[in-house]
Formats: sequence, C-alpha cells, structure tokens
Amino acid sequence: RLSLEAQTSTVYTFLTGSILILHRRFTDKHEWITVKNGIGTVGISNYAQEALGDVVYCGLPEVGTKLNIMDEFGALESVKAASELYSPLTGEVTEINKALADNPGLVNKSCYEEGWLIKMTVDNPAEVDQLMNEAAYEKFIKSIED
Repeated sequence: RLSLEAQTSTVYTFLTGSILILHRRFTDKHEWITVKNGIGTVGISNYAQEALGDVVYCGLPEVGTKLNIMDEFGALESVKAASELYSPLTGEVTEINKALADNPGLVNKSCYEEGWLIKMTVDNPAEVDQLMNEAAYEKFIKSIED
C-alpha cells in the first residue's frame, strides 16, 4: 500500500510526465516551504492560520531582504493575536505576495495556495532536509496538542 506522499507523487508523474511539486516542509514555528527550481515559496500552516483566527494584516519584508534560517521576517495580525514569521531557510526574498496587502484573509482561505507569503532563494539546500515532512509535522502538532 502506497503512502499518501507516494500516491501524490505518482499522480503528478502520471499527469505531467515529471514531478512538478516538491514536498512541503515545515518548521516548528509553523511555517511551510516548497522548493522549485531553487526558489522556495513560504507560508504558514493550516494549524497556524486556525490558531491565529481571521488575519487582518500581513507585514512582509522588502524584496532583496537577506534572511538567515529562523530570522524573523514579518508578522501576521489577526483579530485575536499577532504572530511573528520566521524564515525556514537561508536566502534572499525574491517576491512578496502583494495580494495580501488588500486581502490578508487569503492566509486563512488558502494558506497553501493563494495565501503564500514570500518567495526566496535557497542558499543552502541542505537546510531543506532539516525541516519536517508532512508526516513529522502532523506528529509534532499532535505532541503540542496533548
């Protein structure tokens, strides 16, 4: 029986002839990153957006900002809390999600798609391997909920 990860890879391979999406990785601060062609897309996890509640403001860095792994790069504010954002990897911000300025609620509606936060270079690809895969992150969430 194939794991969910293997099933997903198989589906993408079947539909496209090549795997387009690398697996999402997570930090213990609830950020996620996917890497494609040396550029990482960063956002917050579903767990984090649910804990925050309705996001009303996104403070994001300027393009060109250099980040080290776990540097604070911005903040999200909701009706009930504010939460700092931490870089999952070392790299340089190449793009910010401008749609969030007018519609910060995208983080709640679509945290893994339209609600992404920044794109960044991946200066040290070995750092990706230090992050949790989806299964490890699910275990981590269960451990902090208990």
